[in-house]
Amino acid sequence: MKNVNFLKSVLFAFVAITTFSCSDDDAAPQSNTIAAIASRTPDLSILVQALDRAGLVGAVDGTTQLTVFAPTNDAFEDFLDDNGFADLEAVPIPVLRQVLLNHVVAGAVQSTQLSTGYIETSATFGGTASGNPLNMYVSTAAGVRLNGVSSVVTPNIIASNGVVHVVDAVIGLPTVVTFATADPTFNILEAALTREGDNITDFVAVLNGAGPFTVFAPTDAAFGALLTELSLSGLGSIPESTLDPVLKYHVASGNVLSSALTPNGVTTVTSILGATSTFDITLPGTGGNIANVTDGAGRASGIVAVDVQAANGVIHVLNRVLLPN
Repeated sequence: MKNVNFLKSVLFAFVAITTFSCSDDDAAPQSNTIAAIASRTPDLSILVQALDRAGLVGAVDGTTQLTVFAPTNDAFEDFLDDNGFADLEAVPIPVLRQVLLNHVVAGAVQSTQLSTGYIETSATFGGTASGNPLNMYVSTAAGVRLNGVSSVVTPNIIASNGVVHVVDAVIGLPTVVTFATADPTFNILEAALTREGDNITDFVAVLNGAGPFTVFAPTDAAFGALLTELSLSGLGSIPESTLDPVLKYHVASGNVLSSALTPNGVTTVTSILGATSTFDITLPGTGGNIANVTDGAGRASGIVAVDVQAANGVIHVLNRVLLPN
């Protein structure tokens, strides 16, 4: 009898172990998509809610390789407070969708593969499928900082469909001012736009507006050359009555991409300074310029970079400050 009972016990144990092993083998493997990783991360719960509300869960739960800069819950709370939204439900879905897409970059890009400069996000100008992709300025001078407002705090969470980098602030849709502020190429331009004193025009307020604007942005070297040309000691030496029209002369209405310029010819641009305040852009450029520019004073300069796309306009980079006359 004892032997029979012993055999029954062994048989029961064997069946139990076999059953457990089979059910373990049959269990579905844990998903490791970007969406699944976010859903398992408590500090990304508002991001998950936002993706669901904007209808973007499927976009980060497939096989397409993506890089997602994922804002923490605190980052989302700050974003809602700063923009006057009572909660996530108060954010219009088209706005929320574009803001979220502004955190998504095509391809799996680890932090060590990022370099200082501009990359394209999945958000678009005008929020349309055919709109030009918005740019993001990446600085790697000290860690990874995005558009001057958000830093990567946890990099390189590897997903089956890409990479997640956790960030400490929501990256809002950039204006042309965003790039002038974030990109050190434009430090003097930023100083000119924000110069303390009795400025005739509040350029920050204007250029943060709906626009759209096309901004021809001189580099720091271009401003340095202007000061030398005019025998001035610094930006503060330029009278406001002179600086204001010069800055306006670098802004035109509309979102004019380089593809809209006349190929193998001349495009005349009318600035917001007035109907008679124009300058000519000639394609192709010479001497390393993408395009040559002749200003109202008959001076020659060049466009050296094009199509830095913001949500309210586009920036083309100049190697010389333009003068209206």
